[in-house]
Amino acid sequence: MKPSLSPGAFAFASIKPAQTIDPTIIVASIRETEGLSVVVTEEDAIKNNLEILFLCAWITLNVNSDLHAVGLTAAFSAALGQSGISCNVVAGAYHDHIFVPIKLAGQAMDVLYQLQACSNSSL
Repeated sequence: MKPSLSPGAFAFASIKPAQTIDPTIIVASIRETEGLSVVVTEEDAIKNNLEILFLCAWITLNVNSDLHAVGLTAAFSAALGQSGISCNVVAGAYHDHIFVPIKLAGQAMDVLYQLQACSNSSL
C-alpha cells in the first residue's frame, strides 16, 4: 500500500451555489444537491471563509489501484475502524486517498503500516 502522509491539515467544506472559490485550490470535490463539497487546505478554507466540516489529514496509498478492484478499500477501512479511526476515502484514477481526523494521523499511519506488513508477509 505504501501509505504517505501529506504535510499540513485539510478541510472538508461545502461551497454554496452563490459562492465561488478559485478552483485551483481544490484537492477533491463532488457535486451534491446542497452544494459543491470540497477538500481544501485548512489555510485555504480559512482564507475563503468556508465552514470547516471535518479537519483532517490526507494519506495517499502509493500503489496503483484499479478502479475495478475489490477488497482494498474494505481492508484498510476495516483496519482503521477497528482502531476507532474514521476515514473518508476518495478514489483517484491511480491512487486511493484517505482523509482521517487530524489528531489521529500518526495512529492511522501505524495501522496502515501494520496492514501493509501483514499483507506482505502473507504473500
